[in-house]
Amino acid sequence: MARRKRTSIVLEKAVRRAAGINSIDPSLDLGNGLTLTAFSTLIETMRTRENAYNSALSHLDKLYREMLETESELGDIAEHMLMAVATRYGKSSVEYGMAGGVPKNHRRKALRGELPTPTQQPSLVASVDGNGSKNGNKATTTK
Repeated sequence: MARRKRTSIVLEKAVRRAAGINSIDPSLDLGNGLTLTAFSTLIETMRTRENAYNSALSHLDKLYREMLETESELGDIAEHMLMAVATRYGKSSVEYGMAGGVPKNHRRKALRGELPTPTQQPSLVASVDGNGSKNGNKATTTK
């Protein structure tokens, strides 16, 4: 996605203001260095810098796209290299592990629905005595 280019509202207003001042007097000098010539020079400087900034953004976007393409290509080649090592030495070999793969005989298989061992599992059945109370507690009976 390309970065948004910058447009300056201040620059646009300054251009309109310069056109208005130019219609008053092209050689207007308001004192303290406030001349139409100096104002126009500053407008052009801002326009040049804005263009340079927007060009730099375009160049940066191009570099970013090139980097992403190279990264994708590198990932593909890395995968091909690992598969070539697996083809040559096998997926259970030490060489496959050295190349960054997980050897087939070192993989752990996760079982779905695996229950915890009996020492980890709490008792689900409570003992009930003859009076209907749990765990041998005597039930109070009313006569």
